[in-house]
Amino acid sequence: MSLPEFPRFTRLLLALALAGLVAGCFQPLYGDQNVVGGTGVRDKMSAVDVVPVVTAQPGRLPRVGGEVRNELIYQLTGGGAPNTTGYKLFINISSTNLQVIADASTNRSDVQNYGIDASFRLVEVGTGKQVVTGSTFSRVSYDTPGQEQRFAGVRGLRDAENRAAKVIAENIRSRLASYFTAGT
Repeated sequence: MSLPEFPRFTRLLLALALAGLVAGCFQPLYGDQNVVGGTGVRDKMSAVDVVPVVTAQPGRLPRVGGEVRNELIYQLTGGGAPNTTGYKLFINISSTNLQVIADASTNRSDVQNYGIDASFRLVEVGTGKQVVTGSTFSRVSYDTPGQEQRFAGVRGLRDAENRAAKVIAENIRSRLASYFTAGT
């Protein structure tokens, strides 16, 4: 071994030794392992009761609210039975549907942008204390193929609603996970 390669080899060994020492310090956010006597994030998240979603507008939005609620329940419990209820989650949503691109010759929209705005609050059941509040949004676009294919336009809107509902549920779940992990 030559003299210039020795410091590089020493640095590599030092880095590997340091990595080995701190390897046990990290825990996955949604992992099952927990501190002795404590509950894990997954257990706390499955103790959240998602109250039916309140919608600001009649029409299609109550179905979207149901999609948000169902997706959130699945993401919090993993499809299993929920634990005892320790928290209640209240969600309010409203939606927008904007024309993004229009055909110049017919003045009909080609692409639309569907959006959901949601506000949520997590309340402890035992104390009635509000522990987390927040808001989130989702914007997704979809094609409207024109007057000849009305069903395709309606189906595109429904798919956009479902995609936006899933994004809202993921955002809320991530915020709850950070609360249950860090306590803030």
